[in-house]
Amino acid sequence: VQLQASGGGLVQAGGSLRLSCAAAGRTFSGYTVGWFRQAPGKEREFVAGIRASGGNTYHADSVKGRFTISRDNAKKTVYLQMSSLKPEDTAVYYCAADANIILSSMRRSSAYKVWGQGTQVTVSS
Repeated sequence: VQLQASGGGLVQAGGSLRLSCAAAGRTFSGYTVGWFRQAPGKEREFVAGIRASGGNTYHADSVKGRFTISRDNAKKTVYLQMSSLKPEDTAVYYCAADANIILSSMRRSSAYKVWGQGTQVTVSS
C-alpha cells in the first residue's frame, strides 16, 4: 500500500483542519493506520491510531478531546479531524500504516512500515 497525506495548512489558534491519508492498494482495510507529527528539533511523536476495523481508536493525551481519527475503508482514506488547534500543534504530520501491528506497539513509529510524505500544519497565535 502507498499513502498520501493532505489537508495541512496555516490556521489561527482555536481553528480546525481535517487531514486526509489516502491509500493506494487493494488491502488497505486490513491495515492499522497511525498519525504522527514532528516539530522542528523534536522527535516524531504519536498523535492517533486506528485499527483495521475502525472500531478501536487511540489518541495521545496531548490531543485527546481535540483531535479525532476515523477511517472510510470504502474510500481507502483515514482522517484526522483537528479542532481547537494550538500553536504547539505546529508540525509536519505523517500518516503511516502496517498490517501487523500489535496493540502495544501502535504508538511506536518504528512499528510502521509504510509512510506518507507528510503535510505541514502551522497554527498561529
